[in-house]
Amino acid sequence: MKYSITGSNLQIANVELDPGEELVTNAGALVYMSGNVEMESKMEGGFMSGLKRSLSGASMFLVKFKTRSGNGTVGIAGKAPGKIIDLNIAEGSWICQKSSFLGSENTVKMDIAFQKKLGSMLFGGEGLILQKLSGSGLVFAHACGDLIQRDLKAGEMLKVSTSHVVAWQDGVTYDISSVGGVKNVLFSGEGLFVTTLTGPGRVILQSMTLGDLAMSLVPYLPNNS
Repeated sequence: MKYSITGSNLQIANVELDPGEELVTNAGALVYMSGNVEMESKMEGGFMSGLKRSLSGASMFLVKFKTRSGNGTVGIAGKAPGKIIDLNIAEGSWICQKSSFLGSENTVKMDIAFQKKLGSMLFGGEGLILQKLSGSGLVFAHACGDLIQRDLKAGEMLKVSTSHVVAWQDGVTYDISSVGGVKNVLFSGEGLFVTTLTGPGRVILQSMTLGDLAMSLVPYLPNNS
């Protein structure tokens, strides 16, 4: 499957479909499609699979795109300023933050994953339910802000501010730790805990969370009171 990702902070994934290829996307991800592309909304896997997807922040109904003849193009995008990143699931499964799935080849399986530790669920910023992407093929994921990838060696730890983790390979350990020190707790703006990621594996981080973006806009919203 050929593709390009264009734009800066409002990116579009432009996917070229050959005959027989199929792109599966979250509902509402479509920006454009060529005239020879047809789309079908389907509750893939039945009601229970659709329900699990909705709990993970994806849509119950997925949208499938394929060409009627020849090559076609489909453009998809996220719903907030940010970046699109491509993940090769053939290299291993990924765990992603809620609602990050944008689209994939039809050989990718999307399921829910649960935080294994209560502390991570309460203070890690990612919540209880996450998205697990497995199988094989290409995935497009979307997150707010700019994105950075880091490859962690076995035992290497990275400490990350709450909610700034987008995704990590299944072999990476996700946990929390204290920021340490009374002054850090009171004045650093990071609260009591930071997220810890321990390798081996690749992790993806975001420069801004959707919550931070929303809070930054609050002073400029109309006040009708």
